[in-house]
Amino acid sequence: MSLRALLLLWAALSSLIAALLAIGLPRLLPGYSEWSTTAQLLTLVLVLLPLMLLLVYRLSRPLRQGLAALEAGILNFADGDFSTTLPPRGSPETRTLAEQYNAMAIKLRQERFTLHQRELILDKVLQNSPMLVLLTDARGRIVLANRETEQFFGQTGLEGQNLSELLAPYDNHTRALFDATTDGLYPLHSDQQADTYYLVQGQFHLHGQPHRLILARQLTRELARQEAAAWKKVIRVISHELNNSLAPISSMSHSGRALLPEQSDPRLHRVFSAIEERCQSLNRFIQGYATFAKLPTPQPQLVSWHAFIEGLRAQYPFVLQGDLPALSGWFDASQLERAMVNLLKNAHESGSDADAITLSVETLESGVSLRVSDRGQGMSQATLNQALIPFYSTKRQGTGLGLALCREIAEAHGGQMQLQNRPDGGVSVSLWLPEGLASEAAGAAEKLKRG
Repeated sequence: MSLRALLLLWAALSSLIAALLAIGLPRLLPGYSEWSTTAQLLTLVLVLLPLMLLLVYRLSRPLRQGLAALEAGILNFADGDFSTTLPPRGSPETRTLAEQYNAMAIKLRQERFTLHQRELILDKVLQNSPMLVLLTDARGRIVLANRETEQFFGQTGLEGQNLSELLAPYDNHTRALFDATTDGLYPLHSDQQADTYYLVQGQFHLHGQPHRLILARQLTRELARQEAAAWKKVIRVISHELNNSLAPISSMSHSGRALLPEQSDPRLHRVFSAIEERCQSLNRFIQGYATFAKLPTPQPQLVSWHAFIEGLRAQYPFVLQGDLPALSGWFDASQLERAMVNLLKNAHESGSDADAITLSVETLESGVSLRVSDRGQGMSQATLNQALIPFYSTKRQGTGLGLALCREIAEAHGGQMQLQNRPDGGVSVSLWLPEGLASEAAGAAEKLKRG
């Protein structure tokens, strides 16, 4: 029954009851007709009012029940509970309200589920992002920090810590990165290497409170890759031009020697021989640079660490430190051998005693580390910073491509290379291959066992 019909019914029943009371009271109350008009009306109202209230209470019961249910549902909404639905009963108005409430509850429930799924996806992305993600509140306390940020600071559970207190033990470069107010590139220096980070930050309001979001992405490897690509392009252009000049020079020299008479001056033969020898030497020089410029994609395979190490030892002696990994390696043996031979050659040319040159292969949680150490003269800070740049060399006959090629091979395998001076003299160079290669090696070894 609609509210309008309810009011009409209440008015009709009220009129009917009033008429019946007006007729019945004189019979029920002796002398009622002799009462004054005021007394009669007052008696009629006193008798009629409870009946009207009872009638209103009984007729409005479905409406009250519907409104009470709707009030309870709205209180559930205020508490964030969207699981309750209302039975559509009572007057058409209350049924319409209940249906609209139920539709809104279903929509809010679906939106909350979608929002929860999006939060899970966003958290998964943030936690596995290679960027440093840090969210702080107005007091500088950390609200959110992903795994990369925890690895950067070397500790877990950063939420709730004060960022300023967390940065107190770090150097000025690290504090400048997180305290910066403008986006851009920021260098970080350590004993092992210099890294470059790109900082992006923003101010946001969450729950009415200001928050600061910090995103920092390490660009060291990307910049090194772009730098190597630029050098490769330069080498290819130079090699192309030199080859175009060397080929006709060598051909003309050969033709000139053939045209010389038998009784010609021997000095002319020596001239042509010198030209051909220099052409061959320059060609070998160009081929060495072409090796860096055209390094093929690694073709990893199972490699026995014992056989690999013994192959290196046959070329340059060294002292093996620690035990070799139990599992076979998974890498391009020819490329990694070339890199390790370059490192061992540099160690022997550093002035170190052969007995002081060591090599270790260590299995880490994140991968495998191959480290070559010597007790030579070490490197100055300027040399250490530029040692991996192509064409840079402190040797008189050096090409400046040895360490650059080693880094290129390591990064082609998904790893990285680090140089550092040892505290008591000498240099330590490490090649790190990522965990994925170790897991692939284990999987390949398991397949071989199964046959």
